[in-house]
Amino acid sequence: MHPPADSGRAARPAARVARFARAERLVHRATAGLLLTCLATALMLYYPPLSELVGRRRLVVVVHEWCGLLLPVPLLLGLVSRALRADLARLNRFTAADRRWLRAVRRRSHDRPAGKFNAGQKLYAAWIAGAVLVMLGTGLLMWFTHLAPLVWRTGATFVHDWLAVAVGVVVGGHVWMAVRDPEARRGMRTGLVDRRWAAREHPEWDLGDERAAQDGRDSR
Repeated sequence: MHPPADSGRAARPAARVARFARAERLVHRATAGLLLTCLATALMLYYPPLSELVGRRRLVVVVHEWCGLLLPVPLLLGLVSRALRADLARLNRFTAADRRWLRAVRRRSHDRPAGKFNAGQKLYAAWIAGAVLVMLGTGLLMWFTHLAPLVWRTGATFVHDWLAVAVGVVVGGHVWMAVRDPEARRGMRTGLVDRRWAAREHPEWDLGDERAAQDGRDSR
């Protein structure tokens, strides 16, 4: 018997669909770098053994302050991208499918309807955006001491410090989820994801719409 005509051929690569444009990936990388630097320098400032090991406290403070001040800049610059603006609109829209997704998570059901972003990703994005604004505001009060009376600065310091701890925990959870999902990481790294993964994890995402095609052109 003759072997099948296609035996010995390399398997076709899985079909891929565009998920993130280049501008979105750059914004994500720049924001992640600034945020992680803020968290790392905060740990150097508040954890005594690490403070003694690193030294140069004034330099660490300056790096922390400027990275915090620059945190919103990548997103603001990225607003020139139509793809980013479209995805921000998606993240800002909570639908009936998102409520069903949250109920499914509570019940530990695998039937979790989601569009391009699921409810967990939307909540994470909203929480981080709000936390960054609060951290920026309280940080400015701590940096420019003449802006407010002492009681305000004391309250700002308390909020800033404990919110930093919460941000560290939430970002750690985000990183952990990314580590467990290599295809999601590939999407943020290259802009493309496996079509089967997209259909499984985001079943209500319209993979054939014109926006996805435009994102694919932008990602090249």
